[in-house]
Amino acid sequence: MTSDKNKTFNNVPLSVLDLAPVNEGSYPRQAFQNSVELAQHVEKSGFHRFWLAEHHNMPGIASSATSVIMGHIAGATNHIRIGSGGIMLPNHATLVIAEQFGTLESLYPGRIDLGLGRAPGTDQATALALRRTLNSNPEDFPMMVEELEGYFSDNPVARVRAVPGEGLHIPIWLLGSSGFSAQLSAQKGMPFSFASHFAPDYTIPALNLYRDNFKPSDTLHEPYAMVGVNVIAADTNERAHWLATSQQQQFLSLRRGEPTQLKPPIDNIDEVWTQMEKAAVEQSLDSRSTIVGDPETVKKGLADFLEETQADEIIINSQIFHQEDRLRSYEIVAELMD
Repeated sequence: MTSDKNKTFNNVPLSVLDLAPVNEGSYPRQAFQNSVELAQHVEKSGFHRFWLAEHHNMPGIASSATSVIMGHIAGATNHIRIGSGGIMLPNHATLVIAEQFGTLESLYPGRIDLGLGRAPGTDQATALALRRTLNSNPEDFPMMVEELEGYFSDNPVARVRAVPGEGLHIPIWLLGSSGFSAQLSAQKGMPFSFASHFAPDYTIPALNLYRDNFKPSDTLHEPYAMVGVNVIAADTNERAHWLATSQQQQFLSLRRGEPTQLKPPIDNIDEVWTQMEKAAVEQSLDSRSTIVGDPETVKKGLADFLEETQADEIIINSQIFHQEDRLRSYEIVAELMD
C-alpha cells in the first residue's frame, strides 16, 4: 500500500454517513427533522459530504427512499455535497436512477454524489418485493453500472434517453464491503468507498486490491479511497461508552434477525446479550473502525485509523440516540479538525 506520512485527519476531508435513525418511540418524520438539523450543523463545521444509505424493511432506518430525502437535505443546506451511500443498484431500473439523480443535479448543480452498491440492503423477502425477481448474478452489477453511465453520457441519438440526466457530470462511486467492488472500481477508474465501519477485517485487503489494480480514467487519474468509521464522541469516556450501547443494541437486533428502532442507551449491556452475541457484535464494531471516547481518545483513534488505511477521505457514522449527543459528537470531531 502506498504510504503518505503527511496524511492526518486535519488535512483529509471528513464526511458524514447518516441512516436517518428512527428512535424508539419516535417516527420517520422526526428522523428526517433530525437529519436536516445534523446536515446544517456539519455543514457549518466544515464537513465535506453528507451521504444517506438505502435500507429497506428496517424500523430503525428511515432513508429507504434515498433520492427523495437527499433532495430534502440538499434544499435545507447551502454547499455541502449530498450523496447516496449508497443506492443499491440491483433494486432499481438504471433509467430511473439516472432520471432521479439527473433531477437532483439539475436542482443542486455541483453538489450531488451517486454512490452505488450491489447488495439488496435488506432481507430476501424484501428484495423480492423490490425487484419482483431474485434471478441475478454478480455479472449483472457491472453491466448495470455501464448502462447507468450510458444514460449520463451525451448521446442525442440514443433510443432511450435520461431527461434530466443526459450530459450531466455526476460523480459515480462504487461502494463495497468485500473485494468485488474494489476490483470493479479499480478497473473503471472510479472513486471507491469501503464499509470498514461494519467490515473492518476486509478493509486493508480491499484497499490494496483497489490501489494495486487502479486504471486511470477520464474522470479520475489516481485512486481515491474513502473509508467508513463509527465515531461516538462525548466529553467523557464514560458518557461515550454509555451512548455507544445504542449502536451495540442495533447490531445485536440485526444479528438476531429482529431489527428494531434505535434504542436508548443502557447502563449494562451485558445483561441483554450472550457471550457469543457479544463476540459477534464486537467483531463488526471492531475498535479499529469504531472509535468511542472523549476528544483525546477520538483524536488518537482517528489518527491510528488514517495511518493504517492511508485513506483519501473518511466518512463518519454516529448512531447516537439523543440528538443533542449526536450533534455534540460531530462537534467534537470538527474541533479536532481545527
